[in-house]
Amino acid sequence: MSSTMKALRKVEPGVGLVMCDVPIPKIRANEVLVKVHKRAICGTDLHIWSWDAWSEGRLRLPVTTGHEFYGEIVEIGADVSHYRVGELVTAEMHVVCNQCSLCRTGQAHLCDNVVILGVDGDGIFAEYTAIPEFNLWRVPKGIDPEWAAIYDPFGNAVHTVMAGETIGKSVIVLGGGPIGLMAIAVAKAAGASQVFLSEVSPYRRNLGKKMGADRVINPSEEDFEAVVREETKGQGVDVVLEMSGHPAAIAQGFRVIKKGGRYTLLGIPSKPVTLDFARDLIFPGITLQGINGRRMFETWYQMDAFLVSKRVDLSPMITHRFPMSEFKRAFETGLSGQSGKIILT
Repeated sequence: MSSTMKALRKVEPGVGLVMCDVPIPKIRANEVLVKVHKRAICGTDLHIWSWDAWSEGRLRLPVTTGHEFYGEIVEIGADVSHYRVGELVTAEMHVVCNQCSLCRTGQAHLCDNVVILGVDGDGIFAEYTAIPEFNLWRVPKGIDPEWAAIYDPFGNAVHTVMAGETIGKSVIVLGGGPIGLMAIAVAKAAGASQVFLSEVSPYRRNLGKKMGADRVINPSEEDFEAVVREETKGQGVDVVLEMSGHPAAIAQGFRVIKKGGRYTLLGIPSKPVTLDFARDLIFPGITLQGINGRRMFETWYQMDAFLVSKRVDLSPMITHRFPMSEFKRAFETGLSGQSGKIILT
């Protein structure tokens, strides 16, 4: 094995990433070295590429980006006992301390001291990556490698849907980005009676249909509230899954949710959002939930169950594939909004 590898890195402030030659990581005793076979572009990666205000405030350069992947273990550390060379894995890329009160009470996904690989430390847009054994996830036999590469965002969708009762409930997904699209399929598989998608992009409305939405709504052209009321016999929806972070979409959700309903938010607004507590929450008795990442590792077992049982098919939303050498074209495609998930090989 060579001592160096190719890695896609953010080396200085500004738009873009740079392909660099860097040393192959030297693993610690509790880590494994993974040869990365497939990577996926995340919305976070697009923010880093564009170097927006969040990226400027969060990243410490230089850093190898990327955190969605599938690969093969090629080396194990001295203290690694549950994995072996040759196994196919993905991983939870939130490295937690396991010592704070949240970690010690079953809420490690909210760890006070989390380090996110690909953001706070080197990630997987590289030929090899070092991962702590605790974070590894063995890919079940029969799972499409491209599906394994997107366990991270799929987990966000599963966590959001499964954060409350879904069986027999009507659900609306606000925003047809990749996680919203996956949430459609998860909600259907989890027993929702009706699943709607609200999305302004024709491209993503079409993907929403392929992922199983019962009704796709264009809020820029249709009377959003009237459509939902008609489809739910005037009741409104039991569950709102907010995936867009857009203030207008967030407000629309409150207009169509049934009294006593569940409003679950994953999308991140770019600025503060105005909320009328009395009208939107207190009098209608709404349960409001914020979702961060995936429950470690409850959500991962749920992901395996959905995919191994074939109750969820992620194929329709993987729309583009590029070799790593064409990373610029891949990121341009992602920024265009005319894509689902993009795989880099």
